[in-house]
Amino acid sequence: MNYKDLAKSILELVGSEKNIAGLTHCATRLRFNLKDEKKAKTEEIKKLKGVMGVVSSGGQYQIIIGSDVASVYKPLVEMANIQEGKGEKPKEEEKKSLGARAIDTLSGIFTPILPALTAAGMLKAVLSLLVALKLVSSDQQSYQILNFMGDATFYFLPILLANSAAKKFKCNPYLAMMLGGMLLHPNFINMVTTAKEAGESIHLFAIPIYNASYSSSVIPIILTVWFMSLVEPIADKVSPKAVKFFTKPLITALVCGIVMLSVLGPVGYIISNFIADGLRAMESYGWIVTTLLGALFPLLVMTGTHYAIIPVGINNRMTLGYDTMVYPSNLASNIAQGGATLAVGVKSKVSEIKQLAFSSGITAVCGITEPALYGVNLRFRTPLYASMIGGGAGGFFVGLMGVRNYAGGSPGLLTLPSYIGEDSLRSFYMAIIGAAIAFVVAFVISFILYKDPVEAVETQQENKEVEKETAEKKEKQNVSKVEGGMTVYAPVTGKAVPLKEVNDPTFAEEILGKGVAIIPEEGLAVSPINGTVVNIFDTLHAIGLKSDDGVEVLIHIGLDTVKLGGKHFKAIAKSGDRVEVGAPLVEFDIDKIKEEGYDIITPIIISNSFEYGTVLSIDGHDIVAGDELIKVIK
Repeated sequence: MNYKDLAKSILELVGSEKNIAGLTHCATRLRFNLKDEKKAKTEEIKKLKGVMGVVSSGGQYQIIIGSDVASVYKPLVEMANIQEGKGEKPKEEEKKSLGARAIDTLSGIFTPILPALTAAGMLKAVLSLLVALKLVSSDQQSYQILNFMGDATFYFLPILLANSAAKKFKCNPYLAMMLGGMLLHPNFINMVTTAKEAGESIHLFAIPIYNASYSSSVIPIILTVWFMSLVEPIADKVSPKAVKFFTKPLITALVCGIVMLSVLGPVGYIISNFIADGLRAMESYGWIVTTLLGALFPLLVMTGTHYAIIPVGINNRMTLGYDTMVYPSNLASNIAQGGATLAVGVKSKVSEIKQLAFSSGITAVCGITEPALYGVNLRFRTPLYASMIGGGAGGFFVGLMGVRNYAGGSPGLLTLPSYIGEDSLRSFYMAIIGAAIAFVVAFVISFILYKDPVEAVETQQENKEVEKETAEKKEKQNVSKVEGGMTVYAPVTGKAVPLKEVNDPTFAEEILGKGVAIIPEEGLAVSPINGTVVNIFDTLHAIGLKSDDGVEVLIHIGLDTVKLGGKHFKAIAKSGDRVEVGAPLVEFDIDKIKEEGYDIITPIIISNSFEYGTVLSIDGHDIVAGDELIKVIK
């Protein structure tokens, strides 16, 4: 696939770079913030080779590419000259609901850091597996090194979130990361530890500073960067021009830093703990949540609202040390989608569907479901229903068993080791069983319900017929190179198509003779031969001619147009006239004939084709009146 060409086509169809307010990508999607979504040509984008689907949700215009998304994103950014963190506000931003804007914000903040979270989760999963297999122990340096490598992303999460949040809130990312660094500075952590041990409080002058540790936290830094996006413009406005370079960052960092440590940090910390406590209280009934999420995750992914739930799972792991709801239920859903899709691959007899189902099904069980969701499950519906039932069944089991995820990552077979923790393999084994339940239930139901679409089967049969006729088609495409024989030229300008595409068995089955059809673009029929006009019907919709070489040609303008009785037609020639190639015969009004409800396709038939050994014709591309169209050979 030529990714540069695909990127160029996408850029043109979304309304060019002038219509792009922002662009990022996740594992499978290009995520646009468009100034005006009405300018995007969605149906044309869906037809592009390499595009699996288009979703407009959560304030974003999302184009599903699949695992090759990064290869399309890079040239697209270069062509559009997009700079991260820059861009104008979309015209319809204010019209979006609060929920849509919240999802768009969360998606914009968490999507860029997902690779780091995935890498960290996989590192922790590998380490857990090594410990479970007793290949390393916690007192070895190898363990300690791998452990801090995996912990780095989680520990410094406020700094990563500060960067992506600043780009989303359109403020300086380096000042934002500085604020994240304040939360994690060793001196501040030591002060908090000492104050807690002594039962004392920390003060900045007379301002109390809350005794809290913010490593691995999520909400405090997001609130702070949002506040910074309000303070920075004010700092810019009040700073004298001559010293603005110094005073603007000083005011921003000082004001935001104090408010963060005294107000926003504690508020975010309390909210995080409140959510964690609430979920801990729900653990006894967590199977209800995991069942619902396991069943509904495909719909959440379709609408983009899963980005409002993923941070909850991250917050659980940061505060509790594990997540029993979001990631386990997502695991069941992803595995179920893979099972339903693979069942389609096993059952389908259409090679194109079979190939797509196997490739996307394998990707789904590994944790990336969009290719399966948009390429197979949503397209054929029954696999989607099967995946929802299977996801619900698997979610019920992992919730009932209290399965714990300790490291995150993209939920799938490859991240099963992330369920190893607390010196126990119980959650790991239960996660495997839950995944197996989800897979088997979804596979069986999908296999029973799925049927190949009639049109797909017919298309495959037609393709086989086309393959058998390859040699003949090549001959037709090179009619002009055939030596000898008699030539019939195109009587109208338009697209030449095979007779079998004419919606009339009389022509499609070559009952009247062999030939070709043209979908006209201009309302003028001219003579295709040097010879005589044998007959122009009274209704003017059909013309019979005979060439000097004895070839009899019938030009039939439209289907069932005899019923018009000559309306919208105008004769230029008459029966018995002597004509040369290109001589005008009949004028007709294409638009008005279509308005009357008639198909304007025009068959050109060799009426006495039975007298000739071979009748070759050109079809499949545009043609101009007067071009060589048919070669008749004795």
